Amino acid sequence: MVELPVEFTERMKKTLGEDFEKFEDCYKFGAVRGIRVNTLKISAEDFEKITPVKTDGVVPWEPNGYYIDSDNPGRTVLHAAGLYYVQEPSAMSVAPRLGADKGERVLDLCSAPGGKGTRLAEAMRCEGVLVMNEIDAKRCRALRANVERLGVKNAVTTCASPEALAEIFPAYFDKILVDAPCSGEGMFRKEQNAIPEWSVETVKMCAKRQARILDCAARMLSGDGTIVYSTCTFSDEEDEERVSEFLKKHPDFELILQEKLYPHEIRGEGHYYAVLKKRGGADNKIQPFRPVVTDVNLLKLYRVFEERTLNIKFENIAQFGDNLYSLPKGMPAVFEEMRKRGINCHAGILLGGYSNDRKRFEPSHSLAMCLKLCEAAGLEVDEKTALGYLRGFTFECDVKEKAWYTVNYKGFPVGWCKAGGGVAKNHLPKGLRI
Repeated sequence: MVELPVEFTERMKKTLGEDFEKFEDCYKFGAVRGIRVNTLKISAEDFEKITPVKTDGVVPWEPNGYYIDSDNPGRTVLHAAGLYYVQEPSAMSVAPRLGADKGERVLDLCSAPGGKGTRLAEAMRCEGVLVMNEIDAKRCRALRANVERLGVKNAVTTCASPEALAEIFPAYFDKILVDAPCSGEGMFRKEQNAIPEWSVETVKMCAKRQARILDCAARMLSGDGTIVYSTCTFSDEEDEERVSEFLKKHPDFELILQEKLYPHEIRGEGHYYAVLKKRGGADNKIQPFRPVVTDVNLLKLYRVFEERTLNIKFENIAQFGDNLYSLPKGMPAVFEEMRKRGINCHAGILLGGYSNDRKRFEPSHSLAMCLKLCEAAGLEVDEKTALGYLRGFTFECDVKEKAWYTVNYKGFPVGWCKAGGGVAKNHLPKGLRI
């Protein structure tokens, strides 16, 4: 039984009235858990055939989401391969409401750890530009790890304040998701360590911050664009009142839809979202970035590697330092402006760079994770070998001549190895080993 704050309980009694007892009864049980299949790599139908995770029905509002009954869904080989994302079921309701599509310019303003943003990438099929921002540096690193693991090719991850981004991207984005930092009331079952941090003062502080973030989002939205605002809290101050105040301040917006999910009414935790549509307005078309490679030898070494190892050709290649990146098509030319403002930014896929002796090209883990079935020369391994690889071990193989291979489990890459002489040497980054 979760012990709820007394003042929170009194507020919820006023909000829910006779439904409060049903609401309170929910806290006698554990949080609802779920996973979302990453359709950039596999269909939900095919995932069902190979998943080791025990599922317990499809999430009604997310056809690629499943309820689960598993203690460690994040400790499987298929999770390391990026085939699914562990996500609370109610949280899956938000991203589809934005209606992101191929070729659009989309912003996920408060993105970490990346559950909603990676779902937007799936909807976009990695076509267009998806900026995923997180103001906290530590959480931004977690965001980038998830973007990499799920193989998102069109992401630009930034670590910046909403105000700084609004200066760089005025009237630029077609669609913006604002999953705002909140008091977290809806997650009390899932994250009980948040309960002691709750107070009415915290609710009011969050509401002020949310107003500021929404104002920044409005500045960055292009004409006829859409904002989806969401929280994982129940308080009117952070939800309905926040949207009402926003509409008063921005009369060029209208409310299309809003919904609040309560754990006693649905199979999930607490969530709220509102769909806001802008009527008319400016549309700022920032010039696209023109990728440049100054080291011709590095590009040549990469193309040799690509021809020998990959069954896919990467374009829009740019050089930064001694590394090559494949940037999203249409990536705006904002790198210099971000550098001036001290904004940390990662764009597209890190393909790799020079080996230590600078005589060969060495692929990055990001490259392996964005590859689909049959897009690279790979070594298929069983589950035991795959788990050993994820722990940093080498393994025996039939390869004699030294070359790069992806390490595949059920056909899906989990990283690179350098194989030759009957041994596959492990090249999984140490920070990713389990």
